[in-house]
Amino acid sequence: MKTILITGCRGFIGKNLFVTLQCREDFRVLCFNSQDDPANLPSLLEQADFVFHLAGVNRPLKLEEFETGNVGLTEQICSYLAAGSRQVPIALSSSIQALQDNPYGTSKCRAEDSVFEYGRTSGAQVYVFRFPNVFGKWCRPNYNSGVATFCHNIAHDLPIKVNDPEVVMTLVYIDDVVNSFVALLDGITNMDGIFCQVQPVHTEKLGDIVERIRSFKESRFSRNIPDMSNPFVKKLYSTYLSYLPADQFSYPLKMNADERGSFTEFIKTIDRGQVSVNISKPGITKGNHWHNTKNEKFLVVSGNGVIRFRKIGSTDVIEYPVSGERLEVVDIPTGYTHNISNTGATNLVTVMWCNEVFDPERPDTFFEQVES
Repeated sequence: MKTILITGCRGFIGKNLFVTLQCREDFRVLCFNSQDDPANLPSLLEQADFVFHLAGVNRPLKLEEFETGNVGLTEQICSYLAAGSRQVPIALSSSIQALQDNPYGTSKCRAEDSVFEYGRTSGAQVYVFRFPNVFGKWCRPNYNSGVATFCHNIAHDLPIKVNDPEVVMTLVYIDDVVNSFVALLDGITNMDGIFCQVQPVHTEKLGDIVERIRSFKESRFSRNIPDMSNPFVKKLYSTYLSYLPADQFSYPLKMNADERGSFTEFIKTIDRGQVSVNISKPGITKGNHWHNTKNEKFLVVSGNGVIRFRKIGSTDVIEYPVSGERLEVVDIPTGYTHNISNTGATNLVTVMWCNEVFDPERPDTFFEQVES
């Protein structure tokens, strides 16, 4: 069993890595945070078989904290490791800001130099990541991540400020970062020169990101699901949901109810149609219509009933008994008039998928009794 030390495991990246490694039985995970007693650090490093140095200072109250939090701590870790008898690998979380001539960038660059020097003198493997913007769950809003701020503020109905919507952001997703870290432990690297890379990298305009997040909020009312075939949209949507207020995880749907039961639209998609829930009271028959191109799938999840079909132009009626005790999908082919009847003593609950979102201007629905 390998012992892994994570510095900064209470931070955004560190917490995500920590909970992931905890799920593996072949690792023992140790943590060191800036609030911990520095005297404990040498003992932790002596036990470590691999070090993820993720602790750092982003927005200090005083500029000199860049020196102590980024440079000093990294030098201290490298010094302890170099004094030991083992070649302990280390991975450093740096930033593309290391290319900039500012106090933060300079401190990250010097931290990188310390790690590379440790690798040269000790022969240990060292891995330096220069991260662009990292986004995902558990990132602190209104701190150093625009995506976290936008997700949090829009989800909480708070104002946001976008100075230039045309600015192009370069981003990596937290799960991709963690996967790259775990890959190191499995002996897999993705290098670009002397630096490790996280793939994929997403480039998006700031204004587009904000509009997408706003559309996520609106989707709870329109019932539209974002385009999950777009990898960035899929990751951004997952991120947005993690910032929902704790008392707003649920949202109501509009139930179209009458004496027969109800029909409720659940979700809609751009290219995969929509899903609805149909409830029929005992003795009720719904449907008696057919479609040219529109097709559906019915799944009864509660109650007992029968789905009947008759091909247009034919007199033969086909019956399919359905029950919530036996989950079975029934395809509704085009060119067949069809209905569904509740033959039981309780409500018949059916999940219905249709290959297209309902368009009242082109309903493609023609009424005709299944049984004469």
